Order: sequence, then structure tokens, then C-alpha cells
Amino acid sequence: MRLLLTSDTHLPRRAKQMPAELLERIEEADAVLHAGDWVDTATLDLLEARSRRLIGVYGNNDGPALRARLPEVAHAELSGVRFAVVHETGPARGREQRCAARFPEADVLVFGHSHIPWDTEARGGLRLLNPGSPTDRRRQPFCTYMTAEAAAGRLSGVTLHRLPPRR
Repeated sequence: MRLLLTSDTHLPRRAKQMPAELLERIEEADAVLHAGDWVDTATLDLLEARSRRLIGVYGNNDGPALRARLPEVAHAELSGVRFAVVHETGPARGREQRCAARFPEADVLVFGHSHIPWDTEARGGLRLLNPGSPTDRRRQPFCTYMTAEAAAGRLSGVTLHRLPPRR
């Protein structure tokens, strides 16, 4: 199962549109996981229309219309891999231990908020993934997203993709 992980799209505040490469990859994915801060419902509508399966949550910048359609935390099992998706996980220091305690049933936690790509494993095996942002790099050199594969209860091929600078 091909997965695409993204977060912090912040449309139309941080960019006017979703990067073309990301839209192409969304259509190739079997499931898209979005860790919040959509900002507008049009982005949610776009991803719902283009995704085979969309698993998303709201973030701190998402208003009532998005919060009415999305949960704060989402859970899904994809090809035997148990995912949790949430926007905020708190400070980087102690993140693995804190998230392992909060999500003991998950194999993988997808999160956002910082716009900083993250890929670590907590004691006990919880994999923590932050795909960064495809539209707002903040202090990072590139805008980013992730892809991965899930099969037979295992996550593999986790790849951080750098997007070209916007023109």
C-alpha cells in the first residue's frame, strides 16, 4: 500500500495552491495522511476528491468548519500497520517517550505543527514521522512531504521528498 504523508498546507495563507508534484503523488497513493493545519475547507475538499483514502486531523490554525469535519486524532490500520495522526506533539525534547505513552496502540504516529521533518523511533517501537510542510518551509531549506509503503504489518521505504522552490 503506497502512502503519502503531509501536513501544514496552510492554503491560501502560505501558498496560493498545492504544489503540482504533491497533487500528482496524491493521486498515485493508496492513502493520504494529513496531520492538520489545512486552514481552508477548499484544501480538504481538493484532497478528498483526489485521494483514494484520506485520513486527516485538524490543527491549531483550523477553524470551526474544518473542526466540524475532522477529528483531533485519527486512527487507521493500513495493511496491518496501526497509524495514529495528530497535529501537535509538544516540544521536541521528550517527544518519543511522551508520544509512546499517549499512543500505545499505534505502530506509527504521523504529526505536524513544527514544519520540521522528523523520523525517529521511540523505545518500544513507535515510529514518529513529521513530513514537514509542502508550502511553508519556515527555517528549513526546502518544503517537504513524505511517502512510504505499508505491507504485511510493516512500514518501509519512508522517503522525505524536497519540493522545488516556488516561483
